[in-house]
Amino acid sequence: MSHVKRLWPLLTATHRYDKSLSTRNRGAGQIIEAPILAYLIETSNGRILYDVGCDYNKIADPMQRTRYYDPQTFAFGAPEMQEEQRLPHHLARLGLTPADVDVVFIGHLHFDHAGGLCDVCGSEVHVQQDELNAAQAGVDAAYFQDDFNGQYPWKIMQGEYDLVPGVRAIATPGHTAGHMSLWIELPKGAPVILAGDAADLSENLEQEIAPGLCWQEQEGLALASIRKLKKLALEEQAQIWPNHDMAFWRTLRHFPKFHE
Repeated sequence: MSHVKRLWPLLTATHRYDKSLSTRNRGAGQIIEAPILAYLIETSNGRILYDVGCDYNKIADPMQRTRYYDPQTFAFGAPEMQEEQRLPHHLARLGLTPADVDVVFIGHLHFDHAGGLCDVCGSEVHVQQDELNAAQAGVDAAYFQDDFNGQYPWKIMQGEYDLVPGVRAIATPGHTAGHMSLWIELPKGAPVILAGDAADLSENLEQEIAPGLCWQEQEGLALASIRKLKKLALEEQAQIWPNHDMAFWRTLRHFPKFHE
């Protein structure tokens, strides 16, 4: 029996970028606006946070912004992020603090998914060994080393596992070496699969298009993960939520409303 009670999608920033970063070999020259999301899951065993968004200071501080988002070395551009979009502010609106988050589950360690670790630094942080190894290798510009080099309470995992009954880590490598999606069995309605960056857009799922960025150009691995999620959704009558699709995000219940 699932221990999940509620699920909140949290808008932590928005990002304008060339669509080809989300859809491999298509959409070049088309600028899209994408949400950068985190998800708070309340269970009878505690609270789980899937992803943590960007490091606000790297965006707001001019010197850090120049260092990390220099267009000469970083092709993606800086997201737009407001102080009130930081995770502690979302939590405060629910009467919570970062100390009330029991587990942070990082789908992958790119800057827009792991940068906010500095705002929830006391929670146990789950990450895949393969993902951490790839991030520390320093060969992908979307990893900012100091996002994850802090003394966080890491729980290094390998493969799929249940966080609590009703919440399961699903291996979906391809976008990155150790990318993980998250299965959530809600108390009402269909289960939800948080795709993470295995599928930025609905288009990735519907037309089986790999993300624009694939780990070591392994497009086939990314496509296999998309098909894996679609097969699971079909078998279990679950919904797959793409991760950076503004039109899809607008169909969700906006904070502080929740899904259950």
